[in-house]
Amino acid sequence: MKKPNRLKILAVASGGGHWIQLLRLRPAFNGANVIYASVEQQSANDIEGSRFFRFPDANRERKIALILQILRIAWIIVRVRPHVVVTTGASCGYVAVRLGRMLGARTLFIDSIANAEKLSLSAQLAQRHANLTLTQWPHLDSPGGPQYHGSVI
Repeated sequence: MKKPNRLKILAVASGGGHWIQLLRLRPAFNGANVIYASVEQQSANDIEGSRFFRFPDANRERKIALILQILRIAWIIVRVRPHVVVTTGASCGYVAVRLGRMLGARTLFIDSIANAEKLSLSAQLAQRHANLTLTQWPHLDSPGGPQYHGSVI
């Protein structure tokens, strides 16, 4: 008899506050097979015992780095084949949502708590493609837009 597969989650974030917020979601992942991906190799120390992939840091001003980031995240998603992609941003989160969704994964984009006045550009772009986009500010909750269900911090 074949053993049932555990839910496979790819958790993606850039460095700094995005990574910290992603780590604070770990209790929500209990029982799942969580694979992490971020821009800094030393981030692997934060999730000992879990698989970790690194990809290049990039933004819209650094076009070559952005292309390399897209290619590396595509490779990670094809290799991991996650059931779910969860991200706290930034550009890598948008890329992971787009590519994950194309390969059949459910996708969740949680915008950074730092974006108090409006959604980040990455979240604005991702919400068109993500199964769910969450904001950490109640006044940004809107029908058909991001939803507020509390903050990570």
